[in-house]
Amino acid sequence: MIRVQSVSPDSLGAELGLAPGTELLAIGGRALEDFLDWEFLSADEHFVLLARLPDGETVEFDVERPEGLPMGVELEPPRIRRCANRCDFCFVDGLPAGLRDNLYIRDDDYRLSFRYGNFATLTNLKPKDIARILEYRLSPLYVSVHATDPVIRRRLLRNPRAPAIIPQLRSLAAGGISVHTQIVLQPGVNDGAVLEQSLEDLWALGDPVLSVSVVPVGLTEFSKLHLVHEPGRDACRAAVDVVHRQAERAEPARGHRWVHGSDELYLVAERELPPAEWYGDFEQVENGVGSVRFLQGRVAAYRDALPRLVGRRVGVLTGTAMGRLMPQVMADLEARTAARFEVIALANELFGPSVTTAALLPGRAFAQALAARADLDLALLPAEAVNDAGLFMDDLSSADLAAGVPCPIRFSHDFGDALIASDWV
Repeated sequence: MIRVQSVSPDSLGAELGLAPGTELLAIGGRALEDFLDWEFLSADEHFVLLARLPDGETVEFDVERPEGLPMGVELEPPRIRRCANRCDFCFVDGLPAGLRDNLYIRDDDYRLSFRYGNFATLTNLKPKDIARILEYRLSPLYVSVHATDPVIRRRLLRNPRAPAIIPQLRSLAAGGISVHTQIVLQPGVNDGAVLEQSLEDLWALGDPVLSVSVVPVGLTEFSKLHLVHEPGRDACRAAVDVVHRQAERAEPARGHRWVHGSDELYLVAERELPPAEWYGDFEQVENGVGSVRFLQGRVAAYRDALPRLVGRRVGVLTGTAMGRLMPQVMADLEARTAARFEVIALANELFGPSVTTAALLPGRAFAQALAARADLDLALLPAEAVNDAGLFMDDLSSADLAAGVPCPIRFSHDFGDALIASDWV
């Protein structure tokens, strides 16, 4: 059962009389299980909707929907499919106590994989789930493979019931489903020969495997450090070498390099990042693959639109990983705007110094860094550090942060989104 959360005024949903709290029961006699059923079945130009209004009345609507006309209905958030795995490197297990409840949800949901690009392991799929994936052509999916050897994968997932991933992917591929995949590298478990075999097995599946990312495992000081550790320089260098060998084979065979290491992998390996063209269409930039080169490309695209900000002081706040790489981006910005950009790299006091990504920085880290920075004309903060409600990981709101620091702040994905609208000048 799914329920309406809101209805846009002057929309088809409002015209029908749908209201918040309405239960959407069935379309064409088929029960509605979740947002996928609603979106796919209500896409037809004509359908019969069975609904239960907030007053309890059950109504059947004969809906005529012109092609492309939105229903204007927003659903209540779906019940998330919970994860059945117990990975030693689980992000949720690495959280400290006292954060908001939804951060402790272990999700492993193929629907969110399709909708938002969340990585799922596919270990909790039932036959009806596979049937829905194939019926609705939920492609591409984002899949956490980690290792193709079933025994090693079950060890990594701490799930003795995890099905073998290669037959799963082969079955999905036969149904027209493509996948982006990731391998989270745990030294001594799925690196070395295991990594090479995993890449060989994924390569053998052909074009349906669109990309592979190799990402070093990231841990907090609350993680199971007695069971797992992060790879060091030598392990990451070895992984980079494996990635490059596979990528060099893939490029002439498939027209793109197919497998990529994350920026963090190169950073720990103390290797230079590949050029922008290495990453193709940046399919896994949200997974930290090619982030710096993507950002440089965005800055270049904005170059002619950037304002002249002669003498202005702009602070760029980020995590310690990007803090080491950000100077490569700042040079272009300074040359075009004539502003002075200062990279302010913040250590993560909430999760520990080994967590270097900007997205996981708590609000209080930004508050402390900016508390005495009245000398800045503007502070740029990473947009990924807050959720849709404007809350940081520690529940500090962006509004409270802005009210408590002596310089204006803006959240930015790529600098241009904040600098072009320069009403702060």
